[in-house]
Amino acid sequence: MSDLAGFELIVGLAAGIGLAAASGFRVFVPLFGASVAARLGYLEPDPSFAWVTSPVATVVLGAAVVAELGAYLVPWLDNALDTVATPAAVVAGTVLAAFALGDAPEVLQWVLAVVAGGGTAGVVQAGTVAVRAGSLVSTGGLGNPLVALAEALLSVVVTVLAVVVPLLALVAVPVVVVVLLRRRKARTA
Repeated sequence: MSDLAGFELIVGLAAGIGLAAASGFRVFVPLFGASVAARLGYLEPDPSFAWVTSPVATVVLGAAVVAELGAYLVPWLDNALDTVATPAAVVAGTVLAAFALGDAPEVLQWVLAVVAGGGTAGVVQAGTVAVRAGSLVSTGGLGNPLVALAEALLSVVVTVLAVVVPLLALVAVPVVVVVLLRRRKARTA
């Protein structure tokens, strides 16, 4: 593997981990962001992911973003959505990491996607579930829309970082994960 190919792999992995982390906050925001970024030429997915860049996929993912963001503003619905969002975030994180790894060797692409992408999305999603549960207990659910807005904003910011400056996203993701894990630990202590 040449130095350039090695660097491209690192950048692709950084973008994939960033997009996966963003899917831990909101499932559809980074999928939509990846679709738009690929359509604009910022990401070059493997040909097997061409469906993500189709106009239909972009419109459907955009509609899913609007529905997801709205649903998380309803205090009882946000907690119910976590039962579906948790496994969906892991799947989305895996797919997004594989998508961002582009033309990496297939075995490496999927091993990294499952471990780094799915794992990152799962950890971030678990943190958001804990934060939202803490908000539910401490505010009776009245604070949950603020938590939902913060999560949505983080998803957008991390998605943009992952696409525009993936190496910065790779640095930001562990910071976010550590903060979420500390908050979760503080709430359970």
